[in-house]
Amino acid sequence: MRADRARPLNADGGLGLRGRLVTGRPGEEMIDDGTVVVAGGRILWCGPTADLPPGVDVEIQQVPLILPGLVDVHCHGALGHTFSADAEGARLAAGHHAVQGTTSVLASLVSAPSHVLLEQIAVLRDLVDDGTLAGLHLEGPFIAKSMCGAQDPAAIIDGDPALLDRWLEAGRGTVRSITLAPETPHFAELVKLCREYRVVPSLGHTDATAARTRDALAGTPDNGPSNAGPWSATHLFNRMPPLGHRSPGPIAVLLQAARQSPEKMVVELVADGIHLDPEIIRMVFDLVGPRSIALVTDAMAAAGMPDGPYNLGSLEVIVQDRVARLAPGAEGAQPGAIAGATSRLLENVRRCVGWGIPLADAVMAASSTPARLVGLNQVGAIAGGYRADLLITTEQLELLQVYRAGTSLTQERNDRADSSV
Repeated sequence: MRADRARPLNADGGLGLRGRLVTGRPGEEMIDDGTVVVAGGRILWCGPTADLPPGVDVEIQQVPLILPGLVDVHCHGALGHTFSADAEGARLAAGHHAVQGTTSVLASLVSAPSHVLLEQIAVLRDLVDDGTLAGLHLEGPFIAKSMCGAQDPAAIIDGDPALLDRWLEAGRGTVRSITLAPETPHFAELVKLCREYRVVPSLGHTDATAARTRDALAGTPDNGPSNAGPWSATHLFNRMPPLGHRSPGPIAVLLQAARQSPEKMVVELVADGIHLDPEIIRMVFDLVGPRSIALVTDAMAAAGMPDGPYNLGSLEVIVQDRVARLAPGAEGAQPGAIAGATSRLLENVRRCVGWGIPLADAVMAASSTPARLVGLNQVGAIAGGYRADLLITTEQLELLQVYRAGTSLTQERNDRADSSV
């Protein structure tokens, strides 16, 4: 790696870290002896220690491993709180993920009546504006009832461009992605609105065929090309038809798109050891590479909490042995369906490495790739001029310290919530 600086080196009052360095940037391997210099909340210089310019006026601390702050584009909450119209609960949930290494998080909202979504958006957009959240993700309600999973089927509706326009207008630029089923009515119009508002359409919670999925990505003549911006796939494999050799469903098309064009298609993977088997994780990394993968948590309110009853939207969830499943009750819902997750993102990175994914690839999939996907241009990598979001870990990826914008965050010293997974 070539040394990277943001401006003339003047690190008075700054911070220096030296250790093994993983930048999160595409094409860059680990630097065995790297240094990062931080000043004013930004990365002033980073690169091999041998290239550090002389006269840097900062005390340099020796640490084991330096990673970029992680970026989670699919997260529902933590610490007993769901991202909703409860601003204080949302702050606590986002803060929990931050001190666990996820320094940028999108708040995911499940399907709900329009007035509820508008209320949630109105509250959470202020938390985006003040930097608590990195943006909002709407996981529905224009999805397939047959693939609702742990969402309330009563809240799932046909695609309605007028409603979507209201939500995106209310978001004032804070909504960064929305999960859509290709088979929902007015799909092309919804995608067109997404492009106008710079929102990433994410295909998921769908029962679409391979042909329908391919057509959705290609766009229609009447509405212009849908491929004018990035796409993603919401928790690939989960809540969509399985990949069959005679009925391939959407998965085959989404994997092809991700392999052919990492700039256009990114697939989410929930690497918690529950949503997906490790063989699937290895297969997808081998097929499409980390530039087309966003590791996500899909974490709900039980992240950082003990087993017990919780809520996801309007539905009750039971967490047992760190596995969240929908409780019986709601008409038309799917009792026993996996209902989000309880992991934090660094734990999923650690698992991937344990399953044989190279460290640089696992980190990239949890940092620069998701940041690029949703247009977060100053986070997700260790690079000159970027916000100084840094993680210090042991060689085993156990968290030691978190810096967000160069400021040390208070580290919660709790046992890993899912150590048995």
